[in-house]
Amino acid sequence: MTSPTLDSPSDRPENGLAWVKSSLSYAFGNCVEVANYPGGDVAVRNSRFPDGPVLRFTPAEWRAF
Repeated sequence: MTSPTLDSPSDRPENGLAWVKSSLSYAFGNCVEVANYPGGDVAVRNSRFPDGPVLRFTPAEWRAF
């Protein structure tokens, strides 16, 4: 498996992504959010820092995870 790409906010699609929070991470506000990029890649970010970097995985990397 290769390393995921770390995307800065300026590298994300301009129309925005539909982020979904993990249902298991609401307790203390430390939430992981996931979104699908056009083309099938998967984005993962820390919801406490929505303007921060995003990990980007290929579909194969995400399935392996």
